[in-house]
Amino acid sequence: MHYSARMTAHAALLSAFLDDRHADQIAFLRELVRVPSDNPPGDCAPIARRAQALLEALGLQVEAYEVPAGQVRANGMRSAVNLIVRHRFAAEGPVIAMNAHGDVVPPGEGWTRDPYGAEIETDPRHGPVMYGRGVAVSKSDFATYTWALLALREAQRQGAAYRGAVELHFTFDEEAGGDIGPRWLLEQGHSRPDYALSAGFGYAITSAHNGCLHVEIRVRGRQAHAAMPETGADALEAATHVLQVLYAFRAELARRRSATPGIGWPTLNVGLIEGGINTNVVPDRVVFRVDRRMIPEEADLDAEAELRHVVETAIASRPGCAAELRRIMLARPLTQLAGAERLIEPLRRHARAAMDAEIPVHGVPLYTDARHYSERGIPTVLYGAGPRTLIEAGGHNADENLRLEDLRKATRVVALALDELLDGAARD
Repeated sequence: MHYSARMTAHAALLSAFLDDRHADQIAFLRELVRVPSDNPPGDCAPIARRAQALLEALGLQVEAYEVPAGQVRANGMRSAVNLIVRHRFAAEGPVIAMNAHGDVVPPGEGWTRDPYGAEIETDPRHGPVMYGRGVAVSKSDFATYTWALLALREAQRQGAAYRGAVELHFTFDEEAGGDIGPRWLLEQGHSRPDYALSAGFGYAITSAHNGCLHVEIRVRGRQAHAAMPETGADALEAATHVLQVLYAFRAELARRRSATPGIGWPTLNVGLIEGGINTNVVPDRVVFRVDRRMIPEEADLDAEAELRHVVETAIASRPGCAAELRRIMLARPLTQLAGAERLIEPLRRHARAAMDAEIPVHGVPLYTDARHYSERGIPTVLYGAGPRTLIEAGGHNADENLRLEDLRKATRVVALALDELLDGAARD
């Protein structure tokens, strides 16, 4: 069959299957949203077991990998189980992994609906909309990726010839950094994909994102009576000086501009601070935490060493005081690797047709689990269900929501892209 004719036939087959099973896909997503999976506290084994049961009910074989309790606790969580679904179409060909996370940030205040009700309301402009924590970030892509795989299995049943394999990686620690999710699966050798697709945020394809460094800075002085402050060493005064230097450094960082669309410049934020003993005592300790975001161009920069130098230089001018810097978390930036265009090109083309809109390829200033794949040399991009922007979906906000027509369209896009990437007549 001529390539274009094959594509047309496959597109019709895949689309018909997805349209016919869309109600089942919605029901699958509702069941996931209804299981609380807040992280923190990170007791995520229940949502993993529910997802496993739902996947097995669809006829998929699920491998469940329970993370050892010690590693879970060290990651600041209570329980974690990683899931892999594998479907090999042929011995030869690429292995494409698709990863989404099922842990969510706590709902917080301001909701007008039950965060775990998975309520569906009809919007006059956008049709049915589902509300619930995690419905957009990123339980929706459990449904996107699962139904894309089911569609290809149906096409294979009807005679389509595919090469390679598809794997679903469903993990539950993204909100804690992903170290015992995707990173753990790869380090343990449970998967060695050639390409990876990670949960997206909207219509755009994300090819790069910022990294993030969290550190705790502890400034120490010497306590004294407030009536005789000269007999002590004021940790708060020293910390104030360090903070002033850090904020000046933030202004320097703003002059480092990224060439990646969607990403501006490196940022620095002091988000927490505490210290002191009492009003009438010279403080001997102040602790604060810093969030330092790295642009993709800083992928090879030792941002921690740079920050440590800034702090050590600042505290040196405050006799009697000292400062210690401790890393809490480090997430490397995601950069576009050679080979990622093989994912980008079909995703962009099919998304443009499905959404009837130009689909940008850009970077985002936050960080995701996708970096764990790219750090191992695996070409990786982010794409999945969502509206035009994450803000529209209320991701990490009250009344998080997903337009169900966007779920249908994104699933079709992923299925058609996989159909091309695994084309039995093509060569790597």
